[in-house]
Amino acid sequence: MTRWILLILVGLALSGCQIIEPRYPGGPSGQSERVEVIERGTRAPDERAARPSADGRVARQVAFPADEYATLSKRGSAAISGRLTIGGRPMADRSVSVAPITTYSAEAAEQALAGRAVEPADPRARAYTHTTRTDADGRFRLNGLPAGEFYVSSSARDPVSGQTRVIIQQVSLGNGQSRRIELSR
Repeated sequence: MTRWILLILVGLALSGCQIIEPRYPGGPSGQSERVEVIERGTRAPDERAARPSADGRVARQVAFPADEYATLSKRGSAAISGRLTIGGRPMADRSVSVAPITTYSAEAAEQALAGRAVEPADPRARAYTHTTRTDADGRFRLNGLPAGEFYVSSSARDPVSGQTRVIIQQVSLGNGQSRRIELSR
């Protein structure tokens, strides 16, 4: 089961969600953050049919967009910190991924929110994904991030229901900016 969750997180880290616009008016600096949460195994209302392979993974429909990734930086001076909680309880030792929002990452995020894992991402996309683990209090920090639009994602088992929850939050970062977020359900 841990392997399955890790694979979902890797897929999320290497994916972006086309159905979520990169910016939303109304928050600080004219932007607010959007969090998407879905229980694994439930279906998103606008979900298109997808057939899993023998290992339970959905084949990617979007080819790796080398030109789109070529415009992105891999490192920078920005940072994201925060806390992962489910039902108010901190989630310790969970992977947290930060991936740029691209057409490629959008597909995997959409599938993850629908409760499905996609086939492993292209290794070229992984070079742009930053990961860390939460501490005993569910806290995490990632330094050296470039400026841009990102998905911050994780998953954890709800201690009350036992269901695995996937959480994806969209974040905009400027050069040298430090953002604090709450990944919670």
